[in-house]
Amino acid sequence: MFLRHLKAELPTPDQALPGRPIAMPIGDRHEILPSTLKGPFPEGSQVAVFGMGCFWGAERLFWTLPGVLTTSAGYAGGVTANPTYEEVCSGRTGHAEVVQVVYDPAKISYEDLLKVFWENHDPTQGMRQGNDVGTQYRSAIYTTTDEQLATAQVSRDAFAPIVARAGKGEITTEIAPLGDYYFAEDYHQQYLAPTKNPNGYCNHGPNGLSCPVGVARTAG
Repeated sequence: MFLRHLKAELPTPDQALPGRPIAMPIGDRHEILPSTLKGPFPEGSQVAVFGMGCFWGAERLFWTLPGVLTTSAGYAGGVTANPTYEEVCSGRTGHAEVVQVVYDPAKISYEDLLKVFWENHDPTQGMRQGNDVGTQYRSAIYTTTDEQLATAQVSRDAFAPIVARAGKGEITTEIAPLGDYYFAEDYHQQYLAPTKNPNGYCNHGPNGLSCPVGVARTAG
């Protein structure tokens, strides 16, 4: 019962694991893209962070997009500093599994990234995604600018009636400014790359719903 409770509710700061001051050691080169994972990133690039359940398939969705410069798998939205995968899965860090996406806004818009986010998972499932159950699998958008925050909120409100008409209930996606982003272990980075795990587990794909693009630009 205690473990089931941990999977359903986020821990308070006094309940969270203490973590550690040392960052996760990972390689710096992307397995697919000719880029760095940790930066510095090109001038003018922007950073977006999305949680869609298991980060393996989510990362692959974004690294295929034209205009995306680099991606990485990590943890965000929680309390514990520099958590391990096992700690995140315990439900005692508060983190979601997320993907950090660094992109060139001259080549791909934040709205286009949001469209991929909304259309490739179920944003109504609370602390789970499909058969993956736990707080780490929650749907989340962590923003790095005020503009991103407003755009994400408008996109949610535009997508909500479409989701409701499909009989899927209310969107439970967490939308909040990004706090700390922690890289996941090296073996999680680009996990589904052909050179790593070409037949690895992935539960992401089109959910059959179409999210309007550009609604934030035209909203009064």
